Amino acid sequence: MRRLRRTEALRSLVRETRLHPGALVYPLFLCPGEGIRKEIGSMPGVFNLSVDEAVKEAEECAALGLGGLLLFGLPAEKDVFATGAYAEQGIVQQGLRALKASRACDSLVTIADVCLCEYTSHGHCGIVVNDGARGPQDPDHYHIDNDATLPLLARTAVSLAQAGADIVAPSDMMDGRVEAIRAALDAAALADTPILSYASKFASAFYGPFREAADSAPQFGDRRSYQMDGANIREAMREIDLDLAEGADMVLMKPAMPYLDVIRAARERYDLPLGAYQVSGEYSMLHAAFARGWLEPERAMLESLVSIRRAGADFIVTYFAKDAARALG
Repeated sequence: MRRLRRTEALRSLVRETRLHPGALVYPLFLCPGEGIRKEIGSMPGVFNLSVDEAVKEAEECAALGLGGLLLFGLPAEKDVFATGAYAEQGIVQQGLRALKASRACDSLVTIADVCLCEYTSHGHCGIVVNDGARGPQDPDHYHIDNDATLPLLARTAVSLAQAGADIVAPSDMMDGRVEAIRAALDAAALADTPILSYASKFASAFYGPFREAADSAPQFGDRRSYQMDGANIREAMREIDLDLAEGADMVLMKPAMPYLDVIRAARERYDLPLGAYQVSGEYSMLHAAFARGWLEPERAMLESLVSIRRAGADFIVTYFAKDAARALG
């Protein structure tokens, strides 16, 4: 077996799994203002960006040959109905129009996250209903109203598609959201807009740094009543089945590295395009090891991405996208 491992040329010739920049998607966090480039403390090298700075970042991504961008927004104001998510002048809507106006970004697919948590004053992904007199902070006396949330998600998806999103990506984990979004897009003459569903999004400890980046931590309770239990792989397949039946064109698995078995199970079961999100905690823990000299940065970064591709992901959303593209040449 070692005969084919003797030189890099031989190893490259017989390599089964390959990374390339076009299979990498870079997340961007858009914020109001101008000339703003604020580093996120828990995510070295990742920034909150004003729209003008985001365009510069996107142009760099295009020059590196990346496949696309996943856009998140930090609105100037929040409220219980997440109005910033579907406002015509919402921060992601502004960003999409600016990106589409830049010819240098033509090669990038723009994916707009569809969720309410960044825009609600309470930080949950849907409409909060108070069930009792003790107030919504009591975890036994509130719930997230699934069906009341669906029209807002659909309205958000339409607004983002009208602003120029190539793909809309619901990440809220409300039941029936894909069907509601598909119907709203079709009714708005946006039938060609694909839906990338976060079909199996697990309630994970690895989202912590993202919540700093997007200022989206719940103000009370948690998201375990709507995000998936990490112990359940069969349920993940049911979630994907339902989203496909409702009209999803692609699915995204999240997180990636702690759930490689779920990615593999989905790959063996489905033929549609399948992505995986190497989430903020995965990125931050590797950077913490890099800072202490415990891991070789480039090798560890690329090995982590290869593992996700090997498990079956066609494309990877990762904060390492730019660094990986440079390393891959």
